[in-house]
Amino acid sequence: MSSLSYTTSLTVRNICPTIADAHPVRLPELVPVIQRFPTDCVSDIEAETRAQLQQFSDLDLKGKRIAITAGSRGIKGFVPVVQSIIAQLKEWGAQPFIVPAMGSHGGATAAGQKAVLESLGITEATMNAPIHSSMEVVELGEIEGNTPVCCDRLAYESDGIIVCNRIKPHTAFAAEHESGLLKMMMIGLGKHNGTTAAHKLGFHRFHQALPDTAKIFLEKAPVLFGVAIVDNASNQVAKIEAIPRDRILDREKELLAYSKTLIGRMLISEIDVLIVDAIGKDISGAGMDSNVTGRSATNVQRDYTPQIGQIVIRDLTKATKGNAIGLGNADVITARAVEKIDLAVTYTNALTARTSVVAKIPLIAASDRQAIEIACTNATSKPGQVARIVQIPNTKDIERIWVSTSYLPEIEKRDDLIVDGDPRLIEFDDSGNQTWPTKR
Repeated sequence: MSSLSYTTSLTVRNICPTIADAHPVRLPELVPVIQRFPTDCVSDIEAETRAQLQQFSDLDLKGKRIAITAGSRGIKGFVPVVQSIIAQLKEWGAQPFIVPAMGSHGGATAAGQKAVLESLGITEATMNAPIHSSMEVVELGEIEGNTPVCCDRLAYESDGIIVCNRIKPHTAFAAEHESGLLKMMMIGLGKHNGTTAAHKLGFHRFHQALPDTAKIFLEKAPVLFGVAIVDNASNQVAKIEAIPRDRILDREKELLAYSKTLIGRMLISEIDVLIVDAIGKDISGAGMDSNVTGRSATNVQRDYTPQIGQIVIRDLTKATKGNAIGLGNADVITARAVEKIDLAVTYTNALTARTSVVAKIPLIAASDRQAIEIACTNATSKPGQVARIVQIPNTKDIERIWVSTSYLPEIEKRDDLIVDGDPRLIEFDDSGNQTWPTKR
């Protein structure tokens, strides 16, 4: 996308009028609720990572330059996992380095991708290893007749690649392989050229493109092994597993199935208005995780996602650096959030993924109060009807949420939803922005 240029930001003027006084919007009281999910957790990440790596202790890595992939996701346990890999490799006499493996993220530039890693705490100082960032690729072969399979040149020219990534359900398609080590090869190491070519196939063909690409990588690139991370719903590391290269395809399918038993989701199935405090690339590759909202650019269907009438976005995360991908899946957004959008970054991401719908700007409200009132009016059918509201900090932190008191009879009958406080009305400051509930 480097040949195109965009206005980088927006200034909002003369936005939505005040909701008509003839039908004032009644907002419900909200009560904090704990959603209970499976609690599988690795207690000592460094020890478990090193234990997993011992199966490869007979590899002769002395003096070898080993590339370790690092993506653009805010994976909670990723930093200590990579630190442990690097420390173990050095003990074996290797010379490890990190390659940003994130397709076209970071504005599809080498400097931008290194900056993304730094924003996630992955620096040369914290990792005790160099970070080598480049957008140059080597073509390894082709899939689907003429779709090139690309690999980061620096990783390809190394003495070995360790493919490291989290395994989880994807936000845009459902298959035996979704987000994981295979995607890190095809999209992450494919850099801008490779990910652009792959996305031209469309997500409906990723079920075949991912394993086909991985087979070429494993044949042509110096992949040593994979290191898979599985999260629980609290974003804690539930499992770390080092996987031999010849087991990656089969084992990833099994770990994806395991991930789906742990994934965080909305346990309340019908919601009139979902308020999301912030979206961002550090939260999900799609800004908002469709496994939580049930909305995606491709209308992927999951049997565990809720029915939601309206979605409100209050803000962008700081770490997303203006990338507002996913806002097109919402109905109302605040002016505060819109003015933080970097269109160049957002459009590059959307066009590369061939999902322009997720970069569309929804209706803009002047304040949180106005955004919520608009959504409530649109989500209910009768004047004066009180909408059922659920509010979450983001689609990654959903253990403690806030829900309308109208859900209390349902909650009382369940053991996976626990009331965690007293009901309160949503509170706003003089500018109409929320002061409670909110997690900033």
